[in-house]
Amino acid sequence: MKKWSTSLLLVVLSSGWGVANAAEYLDWIVAVVNDEVIVNSDLQGEMRSIVSNLRQQGTALPPQDVLQKQVLERMVTNRVQLQLANRTGIKVDDGTLNAALRQVAAQNQLSLEAFQEALAKEGVAYAEFREDLRDQLIIRRLQQRQVASQVTVTEREIDNALANQVRQGSGGHEYHLMHILIAVPEGASPELIAEKKAKADQVFGLLRDGADFKQTAVTYSNGQQAFEGGDLGWRKAGQLPALFADQLVKMKAGEVAGPFQNASGFHLIKLAELRGVTQNIVTQTKARHILVQTNELVSDAEAESRLRQLKERAEAGDAFTALAKANSEDAASAREGGELGWISPGQMVPEFEEAMQSLKPGDVSEPFRSRYGWHIIQVEERRDHDNTEQALRSKASQQIRQRKMEEELDSWLRQLRDEAYVDYRQTEQGA
Repeated sequence: MKKWSTSLLLVVLSSGWGVANAAEYLDWIVAVVNDEVIVNSDLQGEMRSIVSNLRQQGTALPPQDVLQKQVLERMVTNRVQLQLANRTGIKVDDGTLNAALRQVAAQNQLSLEAFQEALAKEGVAYAEFREDLRDQLIIRRLQQRQVASQVTVTEREIDNALANQVRQGSGGHEYHLMHILIAVPEGASPELIAEKKAKADQVFGLLRDGADFKQTAVTYSNGQQAFEGGDLGWRKAGQLPALFADQLVKMKAGEVAGPFQNASGFHLIKLAELRGVTQNIVTQTKARHILVQTNELVSDAEAESRLRQLKERAEAGDAFTALAKANSEDAASAREGGELGWISPGQMVPEFEEAMQSLKPGDVSEPFRSRYGWHIIQVEERRDHDNTEQALRSKASQQIRQRKMEEELDSWLRQLRDEAYVDYRQTEQGA
């Protein structure tokens, strides 16, 4: 049974990802995708997985024929992506796959061996689980290459996003958003656009009359989160398309708005919850360092020995700044006596940060190696710093990137799907 996800966090033991009942289904072709086929047993296996997940979420199920149509379309989209990945040489080796499997096991608080045993108890074939996970990783790499790597965020975009949040009075708020997309194909005729608009209006009417949003999303939405009940999670205003953000500032928790149209189609949103943000205080370290790089003439042992001598000289009273200017191979900081300025957590490579955090102000570290060469560090002082502005800029950048990535991904998937040859066959024997 195949299950597709962009996040390993969605892979859980109780997902119903099994094949124990596959033999109950006679096989026949339900869809042709370019030069490959999807057979009924695959479709029914995916159906069991989706149904199990929806029940865990407490989401009421739509009629089986409606859900089956949605699931088959998702399978077609994933098959098209895997075909493109194969043509462009994207692969996931066994080492990477094994590391991902260990990550999934850890997320379930199990060792890999215990995870395999738990899968067996659930009737899940480990070999199939493994290959399905490989497919997920391949799709993720394909999307990274085709879409994510093309997305850029400029400082001006960050400035504008923060300014818009202030103007909207939303700079300190986060939104828990639900979403339904009624997709419109590229180049759609006016008649088809009108048909999709009427469908969006119909769905909005259902929601206005009290229909469950999650069930409605599963039944009607063409969005990436349809099988999560349209749940987009917590988002900053800057993380959302302007189409949504402009509406959210007018909405109260629990309200539904729409439909709104853009290139992807017609959107309906629900503001589930609203919350604020807190001040971000971090401990910064002001430090200097001396770098000695290894090469054909300088071995690791020689670099370490040279730095140990410099450490002894610093501890004997020689100025670290003078030693750095004369000996450090980090040209940029050497001119400033090895000065690195105020360093926030996560800013340096792990080896550097670990050595730096172990020191008291005034101390000089033992020589240690990082990917850049051998170092010694002198910590000058520490301070608690209000990092809220920098954190907001970093979050704004991440949010803009994610929004642009999602918009580009939707467009790319729609184009990829439109260019594929897809022939739907009967989904019931004898139909």
